[in-house]
Amino acid sequence: MRQKLQYLVIHCTDTPAGRPITSQMIRYWHTVERGWKQVGYTDMIHLDGRVERLVNNNDDEWVDPWEITNGVAGINAISRHIVYVGGKGGDTRTLAQKGAMLAYVRDMVKRFPDIKVAGHYQFNPAKTCPSFNVPEWLISVGIEPKNIYLP
Repeated sequence: MRQKLQYLVIHCTDTPAGRPITSQMIRYWHTVERGWKQVGYTDMIHLDGRVERLVNNNDDEWVDPWEITNGVAGINAISRHIVYVGGKGGDTRTLAQKGAMLAYVRDMVKRFPDIKVAGHYQFNPAKTCPSFNVPEWLISVGIEPKNIYLP
């Protein structure tokens, strides 16, 4: 059963700065090593700012069962997940990644005015992912407070 989209959750691959990651690597880590049926993210932002779709979706306000990714246990059926390559040891986003992430977030907020944007760590305090303070960054780039998840 499909559910209304409520969250956009930002993640990092938790890999060293500057190390390229492929979608095939993500798929292997998630489906083979972890045994998941699906990867954890809908889209991935590469070091050069290119956004790659990892799991197809119809880009509407509903999360259909075939669109669900495994980003955060308990909220996957109402979330979309985006990951940037890097994040090991801190915020390693390149300028291109920051620009792509900002454009992505702005587009999601424009298309889904009720969506809340969050970092993975906000739902799982044991995590540091995505290795930067998401609400602080969102405020600094002008995202409206109503779209910023604050537990």
